[in-house]
Amino acid sequence: MVKILAVDDSASMRQMVTYTLKQSGFEVTEAVDGKDALTKAKGGSFDLVITDVNMPNMDGITLVKELRALPAFKFKPILLLTTESAPEKKQEGKQAGATGWLVKPFDPDQLINTIKKVVS
Repeated sequence: MVKILAVDDSASMRQMVTYTLKQSGFEVTEAVDGKDALTKAKGGSFDLVITDVNMPNMDGITLVKELRALPAFKFKPILLLTTESAPEKKQEGKQAGATGWLVKPFDPDQLINTIKKVVS
């Protein structure tokens, strides 16, 4: 089973993402911000990380950089799921090492199809 770490400071968004992913058979662990996600990433094993960009304590771009510095996440897919759509912000995510960028509100089918592409 594919294990996903879902990171968002919005409880309702985490619930929507988790519900969507579990309906498609994925195992999901939630994190409330980048700092929480980094702690959980270091203590667990995940096949994919989906993270928001704008969060307290540690934003998603910083989280991507921190994860890429860990041997276990050097080549793992990391998707940014955010309200940000500015080209310069996307470029910042790409330079940090993000695998892909999805804009909220998300289409559940698009999210699942993207996940299937990056974890296969």
